[in-house]
Amino acid sequence: MSKLKLGIPKGSLQDATIKLFAKAGWKINPSHRNYFPEINDESMQCSMCRAQEMSRYVADGTLDVGLTGKDWIEENESDVVVVSDLVYSKVSNRPARWVLAVAGDSPYEKPEDLRGKKIATELCNFTRKWFSEQGIDVDVEFSWGATEAKVVEGLCDAIVEVTETGTTIRAHGLRIIKDMMYTNTRLIANKEAWEDPFKRKKIEQINMLLKGALEAEALVGLKMNVPADKVDTVMELLPALTAPTVAHLHNSDWVSVEIVVAESTVRDLIPQLVDHGASGIIEYALNKVI
Repeated sequence: MSKLKLGIPKGSLQDATIKLFAKAGWKINPSHRNYFPEINDESMQCSMCRAQEMSRYVADGTLDVGLTGKDWIEENESDVVVVSDLVYSKVSNRPARWVLAVAGDSPYEKPEDLRGKKIATELCNFTRKWFSEQGIDVDVEFSWGATEAKVVEGLCDAIVEVTETGTTIRAHGLRIIKDMMYTNTRLIANKEAWEDPFKRKKIEQINMLLKGALEAEALVGLKMNVPADKVDTVMELLPALTAPTVAHLHNSDWVSVEIVVAESTVRDLIPQLVDHGASGIIEYALNKVI
């Protein structure tokens, strides 16, 4: 039987990706001894590789489908099918950004001030292209890591580095002078795999369930009992995703009400519901909302 070859990003996104797949219904068990974790789906085989390399392996057919950032797709100029954007990360569940940063006491205030200067980054192709499009001649060199420290140590004049919150940048005494690119995780597919009916259907299934799992992360279910004569009042309080489900309780003047709401609203909503007659309120987590 043909199997779909799935790539999971190894490194900072690994745990978040495995957790997301678990909510979507796929249990991935990584092993420290190899790069081929077990997955509870006989129609799939799983491989681990760095996000920086993922788009190359998908483009050349080593993998049928994988997850990596928009940044590395652009850096590698990979010819792949972008199935969808999946906004999740190891920290903030929002798009990360590549920024141009200089030392806090540096005289540089804008990209033009760096003309003729040295810039260290892991994202060399993108950085060269970006500065070329701005008409600014700079010397871009590849950084193997600890990029923030290179400005402090005087090894370069500026860096182009990825950040989610900016905390690490500031912790190194650096100052951001330009946001260069926003990036998020993308589900990408090999072009030939995308044209294969079996593989395309499987990729679309993965996409649907991963997006459903992400949608559910900010939502919870609420279930409660409400006196029948208070239902209209309670309904006015409910910011439901869809119309609430209402069921009459057997031999009772009460009804059962069930809704899906944003988790951020619950701490204020539950006391209001109690004040208006609701009782037996149950809050429960959701795995997927589709």
